[in-house]
Amino acid sequence: MVVTAKIAPSMLSSDFANLASEAERMIRLGADWLHMDIMDGHFVPNLTIGAPVIESLRKHTKAYLDCHLMVTNPIDYVEPLAKAGASGFTFHLEVSKENWKEIIQGIKLKGMRPGVALKPGTPIEEVYPLVESENPVEMVLVMTVEPGFGGQKFMPEMMDKVRALRKKFPHLDIEVDGGLGPSTIDAAAAAGANCIVAGSSVFGAEEPAQVISALRKSVEGAQQSK
Repeated sequence: MVVTAKIAPSMLSSDFANLASEAERMIRLGADWLHMDIMDGHFVPNLTIGAPVIESLRKHTKAYLDCHLMVTNPIDYVEPLAKAGASGFTFHLEVSKENWKEIIQGIKLKGMRPGVALKPGTPIEEVYPLVESENPVEMVLVMTVEPGFGGQKFMPEMMDKVRALRKKFPHLDIEVDGGLGPSTIDAAAAAGANCIVAGSSVFGAEEPAQVISALRKSVEGAQQSK
C-alpha cells in the first residue's frame, strides 16, 4: 500500500472576503484538500477562524476540510467543528498530553478523521504512542515552521522527523506545513511526506495550478524512486 499525495492549499493565504470562490478555485486547479488554520490567539498569538466560518464554507464546497487546530483546548472544538462540517481534525500534541485518547475518541465518534501536530521543538518520539494506540490518529502533521503565522521560511532540519516517521510507519499519512513550495517540496517529498500544505507559494503564484501540479509530481516521483 502506497500513501497517496494530497495537496492542501492553506486557505489562510486566500482572500477571506471571497472564501467560497477561493475554495472552488483551488479544487478546480487540482487541490485534494483545503487546509483550514484555526487559531485561538492563546496557543498561538494570531486569531483566525472558528466553527462558524467552517460551517459557512461547507455550504459552498464538498471538499475535504483539513482543519489544523492551533488552540489551547482542542477538546472544546470537537463538537462545534463536527457540526460545522469539518472533515479532518488535527490537534496539537503539546496541549493534549493528558487527554489525547479522549480527543481522538471524540473526533472519531463525530465522524471526523483525527490527526496530531507537533511544533518544531517537540521530539518526534512523543507522537509514536498516538500512532501505535488501539485507537490511533490517522495522520501526523510535522510543522516545518513555528505555528501561528503564514509566510515563514521552511526549516529543513524538520525533515529528520519526517524520515523517522516514514521509516517507522510506512502507511501513515504524514503532513508537512510551513514554507512549502517548488523550492522546498523535493526535500519534504524525499523524506517521506505525502500530505503537503502550501499557502503563499500557491496563492501568490501567477499559475497556482502549475504549483499544485509540481508539488504532486514531486511527492509521486519520490515514492516511485523508493
